[in-house]
Amino acid sequence: MKTMQQIPAKAYHSSGFMGKYQELVRREMIPYQYKVLRDEAGNAEKSGVFANFINAGKTLRGENAEPFYGMVFQDSDAGKWLEAAAYSLAAHPDEQLERECDELISLIAAAQDEDGYLDTRFTISDRDKRWTNLLEAHELYCAGHLMEGACAYFDATGKREFLDVMEKNAEHIYRRFIVEKAEGYPGHPEIELALMKMYRATGNRHCLELAEHFINCRGVDPCYYEKEKEKRDWTVWGNNPVDHDYQQNGKPVREQSDAMGHAVRAVYLYTGMADLAAETGDSELFAACRRLWESIVNRRMYITGGIGSTVHGEAFSVDYDLPSDTAYSETCAAIGLMFFASRMLENEINGEYGDIMETAFYNTVLAGIQLDGKRFFYVNPLEALPGISGVSPTHRHTLTTRPGWYACACCPPNAARLISSIGQYAYGEKGDTVFCHLYAAGDAEFSNGIRLRCETEYPYDFTVNYTVSGNGRLAVRIPARCGKYVIRKNGNNISPENKSGYVYIEISDGDTVTVELNDAPRFVYASEKVPALTGKAALCFGPMVYCFEGVDNEGDVLSLSLDTSENASVGEYDKTLLGGTRKLTAKGFRREKQSSLYSSEAPKKSPCELTAVPYALWGNRGENQMRVWLNIG
Repeated sequence: MKTMQQIPAKAYHSSGFMGKYQELVRREMIPYQYKVLRDEAGNAEKSGVFANFINAGKTLRGENAEPFYGMVFQDSDAGKWLEAAAYSLAAHPDEQLERECDELISLIAAAQDEDGYLDTRFTISDRDKRWTNLLEAHELYCAGHLMEGACAYFDATGKREFLDVMEKNAEHIYRRFIVEKAEGYPGHPEIELALMKMYRATGNRHCLELAEHFINCRGVDPCYYEKEKEKRDWTVWGNNPVDHDYQQNGKPVREQSDAMGHAVRAVYLYTGMADLAAETGDSELFAACRRLWESIVNRRMYITGGIGSTVHGEAFSVDYDLPSDTAYSETCAAIGLMFFASRMLENEINGEYGDIMETAFYNTVLAGIQLDGKRFFYVNPLEALPGISGVSPTHRHTLTTRPGWYACACCPPNAARLISSIGQYAYGEKGDTVFCHLYAAGDAEFSNGIRLRCETEYPYDFTVNYTVSGNGRLAVRIPARCGKYVIRKNGNNISPENKSGYVYIEISDGDTVTVELNDAPRFVYASEKVPALTGKAALCFGPMVYCFEGVDNEGDVLSLSLDTSENASVGEYDKTLLGGTRKLTAKGFRREKQSSLYSSEAPKKSPCELTAVPYALWGNRGENQMRVWLNIG
C-alpha cells in the first residue's frame, strides 16, 4: 500500500522561484490560454475549443451548428486549462476567473448526451462512429483530461457540477466496457490515471474498477486494434494498428520491460499503473513499473530529463540512442515523467524518483515556456542551429525560437496545470511524517497538523531553511549528486541517517531545520554507450543543465570546446538577465575558422572563456546557436 501520498495543491502557498512561475501561470498563461480557447487571441492558431462545446450543445438540442474544428482531441485542452485554473483559484481566489471557468463548465455540461457520452467531435458529427476507433479517436483520452479538470475544480471550489458531469461520463464508460463487456482499451492512455483521481474525489468504486480494467486488459489481445480496423471504413490519420511498440500493447503491462513507443502515451500509462499499484498493493504491477522506470532513466533519457528521442512517432527509439540535434523530447513527455516519478514515490520512498522529477522540471518542462508565458516549445532539442534546425528535412521538428501556439496544443496547458499544482509534487505525507521531495519555497500544510515554512533561493542557492509548526518527523530528499551536505536543527549540526536518499529528522513545534547542499558547478560525461556524446561534456549547476548560446559566445558555439581540467565559475545572481539567473563561465578553446569545407591542415585553436546559461532559459534572446554538449579539449 501507499508509502506516502501527495498533499492537495491548495495546501501549498508558494514563494521564491516556484512562486515566480506560479505567478507567470496565473497572470499570463491562464488568461492568454483562455483567449486562445475562445479564439480571441489574434496572434495564435485557431483553437475552436469553446466553439466545439457550444456547437455540440446545439446539436443535442436540434439547433443548427457549425462543424467540429481542430484535432480529434481538442476537448482535452479545455480539461487541462480548467485544471490549471482550478489550482490557481485554490491559492488565489479570483471571481472573474471562477466565472470564466463556470461558463466553460456550463458549456461542457450542455454538450453531454443523455446517456453520459461526452465528446464534441462525435456529438457534432459521425454519431454512429462513437467507440469504433479506440486506436485513434481519443474519446477516452479526452474524457480523462476532463475528469482531471473536474477533480481539481471540485477540490478548489467545492462546486460539484463539473464533477457530476464527469462521474456520469465515467458511468457511461463503465456500462460500455464493464457491464456490456465491449472489447478494447485506450489508444492514448490517460484515462487510467484520471479515473484514479475520480475514485479518490467521488469514492465511486466503478472508477477504480474501470482504471484497473483498462490497465489489466491492455496487451492481453495485442491484435485488438487490427480487428477494430477491419470493422470500420474510416480513419483519423492512418495509425498503424500492428505497431504494438508505438501503442504499448505488444504484451500485457505486467510483462513489459522496455519503455517503447509514443513517449507521452507511455508515461501516462506507467503513471496509471504506478497509481493503481500503490492504491491496491499490487506488487507484480509495481515490479513492472520499476522495470519500465529503469529502462527510461538508465538507458533512454536525456540529461535534461527529456524523453522520446525520435520524431518518428514522438517516441522512444532504442537504448542509448540520444542524439542532441534531432531530439524530440516533447514538453508533455517530461511532464508525464514527473507524474510517473511522483506515483512511484507513493509506492517506494526512493530519492531517485525525486531526483528525476526535479531534473525534468528545472530543465525540459521550463524550457518549454517563453519567459512571457505566451510562446512555447513542443520539442526540446539539446542543440539548435539556425539554417539547419527547423529547415533541414531531418531537423524540421527542432526550432530555434518558440512558436506562439500550435494546432496540436497539448503542451501549453499541460505546463500550466503542472506548475499550478507543483505543491503536490514537492510535498507529501504519511502518518506523522512529512516529505519534502522538491525544495519549494513557501508554506505547506499537512493533514496531520504539521505546517512547514520553507525559505530558500533554490535552484540558484543551496541553503534551505524550514520552520516547523507541529510535531512529528521531517523527511528531506538529498540529491544523489550532492556528495556532501550539512543538516542543522535549531542551529546545531545533526547527522540523521540517509535512507534511500532521504534524511529523517524528529521535529517539534517551533523547530528550525537547515539543509545546506554542496552544489558546485560540475562537468557531466555520458556513458561510452551513447554514440552521439562520445568525447563530450555538459555543464551543470544544482538541478539545472546549462547550455551555450551564441549570443553569449561571440555568436558561434560550433567552434567551442571545453577544458574540463579547471572548475567552472558561478556568476552573481543577475535579476536583469533572463528574468533572473546566474551565468557560469568555463575555460575552453575556440577553433579558428577554415575557408574550405575540408582541409588537410590541423585546425588551430586558442584559449577562451565560455559562458553558459540555464538550458531552461535558452531561446529567449532571439534566434541563435545553442548547444548543451561540447567537445572536450
